[in-house]
Amino acid sequence: MRLSATDVYAFQALGFLGLQDLGRWVSSEEISEATGVHRPYLVRILAALSGKGVVKSKKGIGGGYALARKPGLISLCEVVRAVDGPVAPLSCISLNWHEPCAEEGRCHARASVYTRMRDAMLGVLGEFSVEDLVTDARQGVSYGHCLGHLLKPNA
Repeated sequence: MRLSATDVYAFQALGFLGLQDLGRWVSSEEISEATGVHRPYLVRILAALSGKGVVKSKKGIGGGYALARKPGLISLCEVVRAVDGPVAPLSCISLNWHEPCAEEGRCHARASVYTRMRDAMLGVLGEFSVEDLVTDARQGVSYGHCLGHLLKPNA
């Protein structure tokens, strides 16, 4: 698994939202300004997060975005799935988007290596929450620097 720019931007936005007082709606403009994420891209990320119940949105005057739950109750696994889809490296081992493979029954790599990779990724992402992102946001840490460190295919 590799982190995507979308993951990094979502983490930045969620850390900022987690700093806000409960019940405060934050506009996409304010989130964009505070995080440095371009508003059009941010709105698409927030829509994906809203569609999966990570954030809630309210239209109209006084509306905006807020976390759907307390930061400690939103796992990073849930966030990554909301913006990127399946965490599993292959569909034949995906828990939620499984697609059968003709070699499933006798594939040693699937039964051992790929399954362990999936479980490790799910375990780590499930161990941490938006509260961990809030810790960084509270200290003024920007994930913008992470964008320059994203690994590219065939690097």
